[in-house]
Amino acid sequence: MSDIPRRAVTRTAKLATLPLGFAGRTALGFGKRTIGRPAEAVALEVQRRTADQLFSVLGELKGGAMKVGQLLSIFEAGLPEEVAGPFRASLTRLQESAPPMPAATTHRVLAEGLGPGWRDLFAEFDDRPAAAASIGQVHRAVWHDGRTVAVKVQYPGAGRALMSDFNQIARLSRLITPLFPGVEVKPLVADLKRRLEKELDYDDEARAQTAFHEAYADDPDFVVPAVVAQSGHVLVTEWLDGTPLARVIAEGTREERDRAGLLLFRFILSGPARCQMIHIDPHPGNFRLLDDGRLGVMDFGGAAHVPAELQWSIGRLLRIGTLGGGEEMVAAARAEGFLAPDGEVDPEQVAAIVSPHVTPFTRERFRYSREWLRRETARGMGVATDMRPGALARHLRLPPQYMAVSRALASCGGVLCQLEAEGNYRAEAVRWLPGFADDPEETGQEGGEETA
Repeated sequence: MSDIPRRAVTRTAKLATLPLGFAGRTALGFGKRTIGRPAEAVALEVQRRTADQLFSVLGELKGGAMKVGQLLSIFEAGLPEEVAGPFRASLTRLQESAPPMPAATTHRVLAEGLGPGWRDLFAEFDDRPAAAASIGQVHRAVWHDGRTVAVKVQYPGAGRALMSDFNQIARLSRLITPLFPGVEVKPLVADLKRRLEKELDYDDEARAQTAFHEAYADDPDFVVPAVVAQSGHVLVTEWLDGTPLARVIAEGTREERDRAGLLLFRFILSGPARCQMIHIDPHPGNFRLLDDGRLGVMDFGGAAHVPAELQWSIGRLLRIGTLGGGEEMVAAARAEGFLAPDGEVDPEQVAAIVSPHVTPFTRERFRYSREWLRRETARGMGVATDMRPGALARHLRLPPQYMAVSRALASCGGVLCQLEAEGNYRAEAVRWLPGFADDPEETGQEGGEETA
C-alpha cells in the first residue's frame, strides 16, 4: 500500500464489502443451522467473522474509517458481554497497529517536509515503522544530536480520503449500529470528521504538544515528549518508551491497572487547569506506563482549548450531579444548554442519565468495571432513546462548548472500565475542577493558581 486508497470508487468498494460480507455470513449461518448446529454457536461465529472483516477493512482504509474503529474500541467496555466478547480481540488490534506504507513512500513524505537532505538530520533512521495509526505512522530514529526520536509521517492522501470515508461510514451506520448496540454512530462520525480535520494539521499538533510539554515539565506523574522538529506532514518528537496501556489492560497487575487508571484520569482532568487544554483522544494506544511509574502521553492532534469559565461550569455541574437533587439538576442543565429552554421534563429521568457520570465522585474510592458501565449504560439508554412525544430524549442537547470535554471524559471512562481501575477519583475532581468543592479553598489545586 503506497498510501491511503484515495479514489472514491476504491474506498467505496472496500466499505461496500462490509454489508455484503455480513449478509453472506448470515446466510451461511442459516444454512449451518439447518444441519443441526446450535443457534448460539452459529451466532457467535457470525459475530467473530463480522468483526474480523469490519476491522480489517477499517484498518486497511486508515484515515477516518480506522479512526471510527479506534473510537468503537474504547466503548467496547459498555457493551453486553455476549456482544463484546467476540469483538474484543479485533477491536484491540486497531488501537496499536495498521498496515504500514512502503519505505519509498515514507522517504518521499520526509523529503517534502524536511527537505531533500532530510537524512542529514538523523544519525540513524529505521525504515520499519514502530507504530501505525489512523492518519500516520511512526518511525524510530536518532536525531543528529544523539536524542532518540519518534518521527511521525502522515499518509499521502490522508486529507483527500477523509470526506469519502465519512460519507460512506455514515451510510453504513445501519450496519455498524446493530453490531455495537448503544453506540450512536452518526453523531460520532460527524464529530470525528471535525476533529480529524484538525488532526491533519501537524503544525497545530506541535503547538499543542509543546504547550502540554511545558505545563508538565519535570512532573512526578507524567512525561510529555518535547517537539524536536515539525514541517509539512512530518512531526519529530522525543521518543517515549514504556508499556503500552493496551498491554496493561490485557495483562497488567492490579497495582499497575489502578496506577495507570488514576494517572490517566488525573491527566485528562488536570490539563484544562494547567494549560487550558484537554487531551480528547485517550484511547490506550496514546499512553505508556513507564518503569518509574509515570504515565507517558502521546498524540496531541485532538487537543482542545478549555477556557477558565468552562472549567468552572464543568465542576459546578458535576458537583450538582453528586448532590442528587433532580430539580437542581434540571435547572443547571437547562442553564448550560443541555436541555431545550422550553418544555417539561421529569427530574427523575434527568437524574437517571446523570447518575452514571457522577457516581465515581460520590465516594472516596470507586472501581470502574465493565459490569458497572454496562448496567449504567442500559439504565440511561432506556431514557435517552425514548423518542415518544414528551419524552426526555426530545429535550436533550449537547452544547458545542462541551463537545470536546464530553468526549474526553467519556472515552477516559471507557478506558478506566477496561482497566477496571480503582482509586479516589473524587479527590481528583476536588483538586482540579474549580466549582466542584463546597468551599473553593477546599481544592488546594496548583492548576487553579496557574490559570487564575
